[in-house]
Amino acid sequence: MSELFDAVDALVASRSPLPPAEERKRLRQAHGLTLDEVAAVLKVRRATVSGWESVKKSVEPRGPEREAYARLLNKLAELYPAPAAPDPAAPAMFTGRSGLAEARTLPKEPPPAAAATAEHETTRTAPASAGAEQAVPHSARPTRSTSTSHRTGARKTTPAEAPAGATDPGYENGPLAVVDVVDGQVLAHCTGGLVLDVPSRSIPALVDWTLNEAKLGQPKLSGPGKDADPLLVLTEAALKRYGLPTALTHEERIAGRIPEDHKVIRQLHRADWKLTKRGLGPWARIYRPAQGSERNCVQLCVPSWHALDARHWGHAAQLPPAELTRVLGVYASRVMTPRGSTAVTGLELMTALHPPTRASEPDADGKRHSEHNPGSLGKDPVDCAPCEAPDGHPLLKDLPRFHVRGPAEKLFEEAYDWARPMTDAECTLRHLVGIDVNMAFAAGANGLPVGLGAPTHVERPVFDPKLPGSWLADLSHVDLSRVKIGKDKWADLEASLLPSPFTPKGERPEGPAWYATPTVAYAVELGYEVRPLEAYVRYDNGRYLDGWYQRLRDAYLATMADLGVHTDMAPADFLAAMDGYRERDPELAAVASAIKATVKGGLGKLRERPRGDGWRPGQPWHALSRPTWRPDIRAAVISRTRINLHRKIVKHAAFTGQYPVAILSDCVVYAAGGPSPLDFLPYRSGKPLPGGFKLGINPGLVKHEGTQSVLWGEGVRERFNAPGLNLARYIKDGTVTDLDNGE
Repeated sequence: MSELFDAVDALVASRSPLPPAEERKRLRQAHGLTLDEVAAVLKVRRATVSGWESVKKSVEPRGPEREAYARLLNKLAELYPAPAAPDPAAPAMFTGRSGLAEARTLPKEPPPAAAATAEHETTRTAPASAGAEQAVPHSARPTRSTSTSHRTGARKTTPAEAPAGATDPGYENGPLAVVDVVDGQVLAHCTGGLVLDVPSRSIPALVDWTLNEAKLGQPKLSGPGKDADPLLVLTEAALKRYGLPTALTHEERIAGRIPEDHKVIRQLHRADWKLTKRGLGPWARIYRPAQGSERNCVQLCVPSWHALDARHWGHAAQLPPAELTRVLGVYASRVMTPRGSTAVTGLELMTALHPPTRASEPDADGKRHSEHNPGSLGKDPVDCAPCEAPDGHPLLKDLPRFHVRGPAEKLFEEAYDWARPMTDAECTLRHLVGIDVNMAFAAGANGLPVGLGAPTHVERPVFDPKLPGSWLADLSHVDLSRVKIGKDKWADLEASLLPSPFTPKGERPEGPAWYATPTVAYAVELGYEVRPLEAYVRYDNGRYLDGWYQRLRDAYLATMADLGVHTDMAPADFLAAMDGYRERDPELAAVASAIKATVKGGLGKLRERPRGDGWRPGQPWHALSRPTWRPDIRAAVISRTRINLHRKIVKHAAFTGQYPVAILSDCVVYAAGGPSPLDFLPYRSGKPLPGGFKLGINPGLVKHEGTQSVLWGEGVRERFNAPGLNLARYIKDGTVTDLDNGE
């Protein structure tokens, strides 16, 4: 009988009720779980969990996995209950005298006295394009207090536009607000369409209101981490209201701040508020020293002071307040609250996901202490290896003046900038087609072991492809005319038509040089023996950038999906969807651009160079004091990105006999008979060449960068008398204003 009962229990468990796909995803993300973590616990593939959360695929778990998955979701639902659906008959939220948003139940028919008072009050709504205000029916109007909150009218929305802090009651109004002034009233536009009236008459009062009443902020991204500080974005009208200039002078732009004797800074000092060393500039932090676990810090962003770089944010700085809130709010919910430029935010995201310290287990007295957080870079900076140090670094101060370090002295891992003359056969074709690798450097960071601590110098080491470090090795013997492209499978290639994988300019190395681990490992993969002369290796290592990659990847894919470009599209459909995607929703296109800039900028910050301040070669500069100043990590990511691209080029050449004409970073140009990537990419029955180029939006896959004619390419090179001109730099729109110098 017990066997029958067990069978019945198993049958019931196989049909355990599950919430809808959207709710499954919400619960996982609310707890900060990745698809990989859930897949590992349930012992299924990552793609399986993704399918369970997909509305489009509608995949349901079966068997014991379903019971375990249902148990996980039930526990998460207890921790993160679904937000209650708004009651259409319920009144709007409004705030009391303190300015805090409160839910109030109002009678459908106010008593006569209240009705008489209400006749003279209105609830503010978001201003329309002409700046007009709308009134609500008298029966729904609360008595006007010092500050009110309200929702904007109908507009375009995305799933990410709900307040990012909705799961935390302390941040119910989202991570940020755009502060504007309309008809003399200061308004704070929050995510999700919420607008708060602001009673503050000065910047110090605005900071106090933000911390004590606005309920702005964002929960931490990692257990030992810290919640994100609220961000205030000040429009030109708000700047005027609070006594700040609407634009910086030339001198102030160079300095990156307004003068220290400005009246607003004096107001802050009198109120015991402090500014960081970068002062009051386009991005500023106003704070008081932390009291215990409570942080007293507010960030300012001033678009009219060029806080939002047009190269990364597009036209965001010119958007009206509600639209700007949408752009920054989507970015904050999917990446993090901006902490400065996209580069600064990219670096801060690494630290937010891997905080340097954590609380220890209780000691004998029951007290906890700060200790190193495993998997992080720690709280103290470490010296790089001499070969990894950029010119001017204090480690190189004893070198003779004007000494130029060669490949045997300096690690030089950079992206490709390579081109070659076209062959006669290529000149008979009509088109030059450029393809671009999506988020190439993010893909290069995925799964990459990097050093977490200081390097160890080793003489005559045995090369270990799993050990991060810098290796001095001679790779000049690697011959691309015959390389290994699989297990016991070799290919004969035209080496003169290929760039070397070991140098950014594609030139074959002439002797020993310093390389990051992925570069040396690729030489071994191609079938050649490598014997390093010396190395600086990092035995303390880990996949530090995995979580960083996953968050940025998910942010990019979600934003592109909102723009109509999905991960499961057929090649032709993908190319059609990418055509003009920016015009479908320019605001979300700006978010996608900012996410990509966050990747490149964050990696660039790992080797930030000196910035003025009277710096001289041999002296330390400010960035060296950060534990995240890690040129070795940057070099490893760039090395792996370049190698990933070369591997695809080799597979493509071995299979099709086609070779690239030019490469610039993650863009590759081929000569083809037609204008589309499908005219030269070897798709068979809709499937791409294994290990080669594949069209798609995922990081590491490629999209169409641009097409020009072969006559255009030859004409440009002839006009500038530059047979080696890198056509990949101009393939997008064909515009060549002057001969580039490679910068």
